[in-house]
Amino acid sequence: MLMASSMHLPLPSMVSLFRRPLSKTSRLFPRCLYASFLAVGLAALLPLGQAWSQSLQSLPKEVQQAWRATKLPDTSLSLVVHELGGGRLAAINAHVPRNPASVMKMVTTWAALSGLGPEYSWRTAFYARSDARVDADGTLGGPLYLKAGGDPFMTMHEMWSLLRELRLRGVKNISELVVDRSRFGDVALDPGAFDGAADRPYNASPDAMMVGLGTVRLVFMPDHQAGKWVPIVDPPMQGIRVQGQVQWSNARCPGSPSVSTQVRQLGRETVVEVAGTVAGSCGEFSLYRLALPQKQHFEAMFRMLWKELGGTLGRGITEGRVPANARMLAWHDSETLADTIRLINKQSNNVMARMLLLTLGAEQGGGGATPQTGAGAALNLLREQGVNVSGWVLENGSGLSRNERLTAEGLSSMLELAWRSPLMPEFMSSLAIAGVDGTLRRRLRSDEVKGVAHLKTGTLRDARALAGYVLGASGSRYVLVALINHENAPATGKFLDSVVEWLAKR
Repeated sequence: MLMASSMHLPLPSMVSLFRRPLSKTSRLFPRCLYASFLAVGLAALLPLGQAWSQSLQSLPKEVQQAWRATKLPDTSLSLVVHELGGGRLAAINAHVPRNPASVMKMVTTWAALSGLGPEYSWRTAFYARSDARVDADGTLGGPLYLKAGGDPFMTMHEMWSLLRELRLRGVKNISELVVDRSRFGDVALDPGAFDGAADRPYNASPDAMMVGLGTVRLVFMPDHQAGKWVPIVDPPMQGIRVQGQVQWSNARCPGSPSVSTQVRQLGRETVVEVAGTVAGSCGEFSLYRLALPQKQHFEAMFRMLWKELGGTLGRGITEGRVPANARMLAWHDSETLADTIRLINKQSNNVMARMLLLTLGAEQGGGGATPQTGAGAALNLLREQGVNVSGWVLENGSGLSRNERLTAEGLSSMLELAWRSPLMPEFMSSLAIAGVDGTLRRRLRSDEVKGVAHLKTGTLRDARALAGYVLGASGSRYVLVALINHENAPATGKFLDSVVEWLAKR
């Protein structure tokens, strides 16, 4: 069974509108600096490229014992540990390609950060024909065009604000909305293909016009007087309803509520069937689910928000291209890439990582980006930086894949390179902090370890991974990459934590 840390996380706080237009200079910023720091960085990386092969005997006794307790064969582990600017402490099966699970997001976010620049942002904009005018009744002459920018995290509130900008410009009645998704190619996927859990947010399909990650929130409000749970769908889009019942219990709340869900189509309606029992003492709780495919989700949300703002829509919503001479009416610029990768890495968000890889493909190779063009762009960037990507396989950039592969050797060299680059603060701040936030908020909470490690976790049915930076008690900082592939990989949590604890105490 797939485990995903971001399944029921609340959406982060809303971000502001109207960023400045994209800057080509900012996209090229990192490349302009490579010449100055690569010479130094690559010199330091030369020892890392050697064919190191050590046994587990090179590790401290307590770490060896933690590994033996897993009862996994040594061949299932790849481990590289070295001090930044110093020597290597461990290198075990360092050149073996392995499935990194969500640790793959480190590769995607670093490639995008170094290839596009920290100030890169995504623009979503409405256009009209150059000769179109708005009459006294608010009717726009001709279609309204929407140029989808591939924003990985456009929220419902931001879409509402963008539509409000249209209303402020006098637009009320639209004959037709034409959505231009040409920035990406045909990237839609079956959310149930990976593990059969088609309604889970971690399986969301990418889409150039994604809003709210394509999810709906199921809010369960307690009615203590009646002793029942009242479900609410947010946003209240037409055609989606909850069926079934979550039973009320008077027991003491045992922890996070457990509710099963199944999404079914009944004619034109989408029904979310719910079942389970939850103690009333748990209080109000929410679940995020995929109820509609991305395109339908956007259309339903657009209709709902436009109607709320007093707008009308005539013939409906179609697909097409924005005319070359179209006039921009209103736009929204996203948060910067530096801010976006914090959400991707700390919360291990799969669909945002997919969108980021597609964006890199679109910027490097033009419109119609696919996961293949994005992967090619990322690997080319890393090769230019001197990273050894031999044996690597990028499929979608999120780690939600049975095919993606990294080597501990190559990833450790990338982390060393990132540390020595001017972009180190932005990249490092995107990683979860041990015992503090993200996917590590409940792990590594001892006094010696809490707050001293910036790491990315990886979790699949048969894979566990951990990579990043650990600050030792001596003031030295270490690069850590651990990749484990085995059907019993879930048993390795204590071992991975023991490696971090060892380094934190050095």
